[in-house]
Amino acid sequence: MVTSALTPAWSQSPEPNRPSLHPTPSTSDNSLAQPPPLILGQTGSSPTALHDRYAAARRKLVETRIRTAGVTNEAVLKAIETTPRHEFVPSAVRDKAYFDMALPIGSAQTISSPFIVASMTETLDPQPTDKVLEIGTGSGYQAAVLSPLVAEVYSIEIVDELGTRAAGVLNRLGYENVHTRIGDGFLGWPEAEPFDKIIVTCSPESVPVPLVEQLREGGSMIIPVGERYQQTLYRMTKRDGKLVREPLRPTLFVPMTGTAEDARQTLPDPANPKVVNEDFSDPPGADDPEGFVPGWYYGRQVQQIALPASDTDGAEDAGLIRFENETPGLGSHLLQGIAIDGTKVSLIRLSARLRTENVVKGPDADSWPMVAISFYDELRRDLGTFSMGPYRGTRPWREDSRLVRVPRTAREAIVRVGLFGATGSSEFDHVAIEKID
Repeated sequence: MVTSALTPAWSQSPEPNRPSLHPTPSTSDNSLAQPPPLILGQTGSSPTALHDRYAAARRKLVETRIRTAGVTNEAVLKAIETTPRHEFVPSAVRDKAYFDMALPIGSAQTISSPFIVASMTETLDPQPTDKVLEIGTGSGYQAAVLSPLVAEVYSIEIVDELGTRAAGVLNRLGYENVHTRIGDGFLGWPEAEPFDKIIVTCSPESVPVPLVEQLREGGSMIIPVGERYQQTLYRMTKRDGKLVREPLRPTLFVPMTGTAEDARQTLPDPANPKVVNEDFSDPPGADDPEGFVPGWYYGRQVQQIALPASDTDGAEDAGLIRFENETPGLGSHLLQGIAIDGTKVSLIRLSARLRTENVVKGPDADSWPMVAISFYDELRRDLGTFSMGPYRGTRPWREDSRLVRVPRTAREAIVRVGLFGATGSSEFDHVAIEKID
């Protein structure tokens, strides 16, 4: 039997609205920093073309969105190219199966974006003899990607409905080396230990002790750990019975529920949303990976700049972020998740300071620098994206802001900033949210 995984939250965004103060939430299929529409069909006389109309879309996804973003392991790329992601998503979103974006799968969970699955799989360093434990099966897609790369996959899902559905899909598609159960991933799978590798696709506040005990000596674990909206993805190696931590990147995953969530000490405050490190002056912490922006995640072609006080050149302080891109359409952006309760917050002000240099529109309609916020309900369904911009050409530092009505059903949001496929350079400072009502 196979279960389904709790997967990371959104790495892409829906289409930006530019509505009035009382917007109608968007349900558009397009997205900020999303690839151009991929071919969802294939013609020709070969048997493959006749039986797999999504093959061309998968190849294009791998070549234009995953390989270019830094995944180099050819076996992992092949696994992504041959795994039918459309089989693991609900029919309502199947047309977006080969966009590089997370998608809702029900029960307040998501299927991870293909890039995140590929990146985590590569980091796991799967070997043909490995026995792998996956915590959070969700849709079953991550287990399916791992299947041809390792000897055995053991996968646990806490949500009965998701686990049963994923079991059916994986069994129907013939993934015979994937073993599953429905249960609390915090406890692991003691009957099958020890495991060579463990991959956790949901985030606890701290590493569950049973998982440490079930990992073989010398084995490794890939796991996102931290507060609900402030997490770091780690590779942990077991040495002398203890885990040696290697921080990889800031990230955002759905929480590990059950025992792990009940023990969480730091809780978000959805009645008072705010942006962490809004002025980009927070220095990296001891566990922050080199080159990443504290408090933010999924950054592409971005760096946090610390300027001398005498050389802020119009910025309000010595901290800012800089995006630079020379390839039209290539991602250059930064994201941050926040908790926000639409029953307690009805109106916010989104604001930022910025300057641009030689900015030229990219190939898509939304390939402009902008600041945006996307809202999601308790089931992580898209409620709309509202943006400032677009910004173009060369302009000195200036301030921009707009009022945004918060959908009453909103329970979380993603703040997005970047070039989003445009070329040139843009700098941002004080990307903030202010509660108005």
